[in-house]
Amino acid sequence: MSEIAFLLNGTPVHLSGVSPTRTLLDWLREDRALSGTKEGCNEGDCGACTVMVTDENGSRALNACILFLPQLHGKAVRTVEGIAGPQGELHPVQAAMITHHGAQCGFCTPGFIVSMATNHANGRTDHDDTLAGNLCRCTGYAPIIRAAKAAEGAPVPDWMQTDRAFTLAQISSGGEAAGRGGQTAPQPGFRPRSSDELADWYLANPNATLIAGATDVGLWVTKQLRDLAPVAFLNGVTDLQQIERQGGMFHIGAGVTIAALRDFIAPHHPSLAELLRRYASEQIRNAATIGGNIANGSPIGDGPPALIALGATLHLRRGDDMRSIPLESFFLDYRKQDRRPGEFVAGISIPERAPNLRCYKISKRFDQDISAVCACFNITTEGGIVTEARLAFGGMAGIPKRATHAEAALVGKPFTETTVIAAQAAISADFTPLSDMRASAAYRLTAAQNLLMRYLHDLNGTHVSVLGVTA
Repeated sequence: MSEIAFLLNGTPVHLSGVSPTRTLLDWLREDRALSGTKEGCNEGDCGACTVMVTDENGSRALNACILFLPQLHGKAVRTVEGIAGPQGELHPVQAAMITHHGAQCGFCTPGFIVSMATNHANGRTDHDDTLAGNLCRCTGYAPIIRAAKAAEGAPVPDWMQTDRAFTLAQISSGGEAAGRGGQTAPQPGFRPRSSDELADWYLANPNATLIAGATDVGLWVTKQLRDLAPVAFLNGVTDLQQIERQGGMFHIGAGVTIAALRDFIAPHHPSLAELLRRYASEQIRNAATIGGNIANGSPIGDGPPALIALGATLHLRRGDDMRSIPLESFFLDYRKQDRRPGEFVAGISIPERAPNLRCYKISKRFDQDISAVCACFNITTEGGIVTEARLAFGGMAGIPKRATHAEAALVGKPFTETTVIAAQAAISADFTPLSDMRASAAYRLTAAQNLLMRYLHDLNGTHVSVLGVTA
């Protein structure tokens, strides 16, 4: 399975002999001379490299700088060169950007155009969310947002609809083969089609790198220049991309993207969905998976605190052996998890209902920023008395962690301001946070304590969102 076949701006392409960790951005610019796709940060933050990727699930905006070529197999890709029509007709978003003066230096403009065209094709109008991953420091966002709004009512051009009708057979029927000088990659990336195939291969290759969305692993290549071989690409393992109801629980496959999880979970856990709205950018949410977010083991990942507060169960697989553990037990120490060689995250289970779950994220920027503190609370009361408390934090220790002393200070007590004040003091016994570029230790501790009081007011009906509170 070393050949890679996909559509590029409507033309079939076949690749063989390419490195499995060669990025789409490098290939476009160096091998195809498609220089409209820009390299800015080369880590998925600025959106200058945005491309549109279409498959059977629809069209998504993705960052080409951390998108490896094997991840494109069987898909259709459009760069900014493919947004205009075959005779040079402007796409509605391109025309609107001109009319509303949405470009100045122009470096970021190709990425904006592709993101806007993707949103236009999908009928998205939440422009503040979808364009938060495209950075502009010249024009500012006002004229760009005006352009996006102006293009909303225009029909999707015919040439932009052809990608949705393609099939893998069409891709395979023609096109050019293109490696780099005919070289052969010594260890092509493995592309399993099922979790069974993945389990067998990973058991035989326990030191391999598993790549789902590549939103973190991509930086190992672009920033650290690491050789990741052997590698397996998990985006074709469809049985890990399902969400199912099972006895009052949601079972969420490890391959479910953050974007798909947010869409599904919003009616059931709206506070978690709001947290996921602030998870990186649209391009990252479209690629990153919940399993990768967990397996990464980052102490500042936003997913684990919410899942721990929900009492999530983690499902792990090694060969044919399956085991399930509480999610909080998976994190042992900084970047160290309870995962055996050849074992991978298969999924998680969370309760369908948790009406008192609230998630709060503190960061310097509201959009597309790493948390200084992420706090997720889930308290159950009966007759005004706390019967169960789960308080989980990110950014406060080397791992995502529960505040067990604070929980103990709450359980059995009336859920009042007096009780919360006592629990706030107990948080200092749970954590000794560090100072870094995002926040000082003192700030983190104070913020964590204050968020617990915010939670009390939130459950009591006070409006606490920073987007709605006014002086």
